[in-house]
Amino acid sequence: MGQLDYIKDIAKFGLENDQNRLLSVVNDLIEYSKKTKKVNFAIQLQSIIKESIQHQSTNSLTKVGSENYYNRIEDKEVSDLILEKITSDYRLENIVADQEIMTNLVAFIEEHRKIEVLRRFDLPVANKLLLHGQSGCGKTLASYVVAGELHKMMIVINIGAIVSSKLGETSKNLAKIFRKAAIEDCIIFLDEFDSLGKVRDYSQDHGEMKRVVNTILQLFDYLPQSSIVIAATNQRDMLDDALLRRFDNIIEFSLPGEKEIKALIDLTLKNGRFVFDNKTSANKIAKEAQGLSYYSIQKTLITAIKRSIFALETPENMLSAKISTAIWKQLIEMEKKALAR
Repeated sequence: MGQLDYIKDIAKFGLENDQNRLLSVVNDLIEYSKKTKKVNFAIQLQSIIKESIQHQSTNSLTKVGSENYYNRIEDKEVSDLILEKITSDYRLENIVADQEIMTNLVAFIEEHRKIEVLRRFDLPVANKLLLHGQSGCGKTLASYVVAGELHKMMIVINIGAIVSSKLGETSKNLAKIFRKAAIEDCIIFLDEFDSLGKVRDYSQDHGEMKRVVNTILQLFDYLPQSSIVIAATNQRDMLDDALLRRFDNIIEFSLPGEKEIKALIDLTLKNGRFVFDNKTSANKIAKEAQGLSYYSIQKTLITAIKRSIFALETPENMLSAKISTAIWKQLIEMEKKALAR
């Protein structure tokens, strides 16, 4: 059977409300997707089945005060803390970074690919990763790459919802998230991690931040080795020293140099449909772009491509185009001025 046959059966059994055969064919589609290397799609289907079964088990009448009653409330509370659950198609080839960063990412990914080897030798698995550095330098993209390479679901956490104004609630919210990650064997991504782990004057904070830091330390210690926590921050120096020591790997992301900028341009233009109208000018602009983040450089280049296309008389009939280096140069200068304010 091909994918279309599975989809037709899913539609048929779904409309007939034949739950057993529907579940059977969805499981067959999951196995088919794995064999045809559509792993992310398979992960998404597995997650849908798991959530559907869980929803059915709590959808009947529930006695107030029972275990199911409280589990049902907690499921809803956890959902409110999650921004999104995603799978990723990003791979190591989709990120540009210096050699030290790439070496560290490859080593972290390799440990989880060969987790059974480490277990055989009774060796711990690195599963807590801190990414720090300036904005726009690849921290979030790196988390997507890890998720994509390991074919794991990633839970992106709503930091604002976790950090509650009610004393004690922040620690409880964190515990709920880590409990869910342990059950689903997924990646927790905590952006702006300094919001949770900032060093503060505890006496002025009613001890709440101290409790939060202690909670994170405990959750880190009991995290199953197949689950992963990735935290990202622009302010490493604002994190508690005890928290920093708990991370297995700490990777710093810095602004791109000339070599990385060239690699970023090559990656952006890899499909071969766009070339610069003046290669010499483009090389000069690339050097002038130093001091900007990966995000800013790629953003200006993509904008230059779009404006160059729109400048053509009949862009709808074109399959390729030349990038105006004059437009790109102007955009780079504007970006630098905007960031300098």
